[in-house]
Amino acid sequence: MGVDIKEIVEAKKISLNDLQGKVLAIDAYNALYQFLSTIRGKMGEPLKDSKGNVTSHLSGLYYRTINLLTLGIQPLYVFDGIPPKMKSLEITRRKEAKEEAEIKYKIALEKGDFKQAKKYAQYTSRLGDEMVEEAKKLLDIMGVPWIQAPSEGEATASYLSSSDKAYAVVSQDYDALLFGGKRLCRNITISGRRKLPGRSAYQEVEPEEILLDEVLNNLGITREQLVDIGILVGTDFNPDGFKGYGPIKALKAIKQYRCLENIPNIKDELKKIDYNLIRQIFLKPEVKKEFKLEFKEVDENSLLEFMCKVHEFSEERVLKALNKYKDFIKEKKKGAPLDQWF
Repeated sequence: MGVDIKEIVEAKKISLNDLQGKVLAIDAYNALYQFLSTIRGKMGEPLKDSKGNVTSHLSGLYYRTINLLTLGIQPLYVFDGIPPKMKSLEITRRKEAKEEAEIKYKIALEKGDFKQAKKYAQYTSRLGDEMVEEAKKLLDIMGVPWIQAPSEGEATASYLSSSDKAYAVVSQDYDALLFGGKRLCRNITISGRRKLPGRSAYQEVEPEEILLDEVLNNLGITREQLVDIGILVGTDFNPDGFKGYGPIKALKAIKQYRCLENIPNIKDELKKIDYNLIRQIFLKPEVKKEFKLEFKEVDENSLLEFMCKVHEFSEERVLKALNKYKDFIKEKKKGAPLDQWF
């Protein structure tokens, strides 16, 4: 779910070219679920190899990552670890929502309503442990670094941004701001067009950048108060939030009363959640601080074995994308040294 504070956050449109030479800490699960949700067949079915293994996540991960590399961007993927116990309710809700979507998907297929089927199929994505390990293996083959976070991947990615070990966090969610990420980049791992919910229309999707300091200055609040706004609206650790509180009303309340405890009409509801623990999850999260950032050359033989022989991707397409990247590397070697890459 993530915290929905879009209404009070100002984003600046950017170009992917603006990110050349930058290390981007990508929320791996967020990206993989995007690929699983959007890379599907005409009837909403995920891509699979002949053995029945889902490959949508591998398709998205390979082609999007190789495109970023070819643009001179340095992606660093951060994988989720063990979620905080307070996230159990949200995890259960997501599971139930997927089960409901699967039922509606099957009904739509039986009716021959492929448009509705595809709509519901997008909400049925499941990312199993084996799929995660496959994603890590592909990144290893591509020479792209990844980090296993101890808990929330977005928290570790935010630490990397706040400590200048990465330029920005890449995620579609706004949680990185609550976790203290200095800079959040959105619409980086998705394509240039997005289908509008429930409609046969598309909108252009442009990369955007959000600076935490600018958000806080523009709103006239502290990061601690931003976390309180998130709790009012609803987070993964209290998904219901507080009745009647959207981002704008929550901002107004926090600016007037300064903190959750001082808001008169939520005192009874506030007693029902451990809001101080939620604050600590965002303000003092468990993160991985030590890691080795190393980009290596693509292992072409292993790539063709894994993608084309094991998972039956088109060798022509895989090599076409790879060769563009290799041409980019050749051009870079003619100019500035590539010490930061290999």
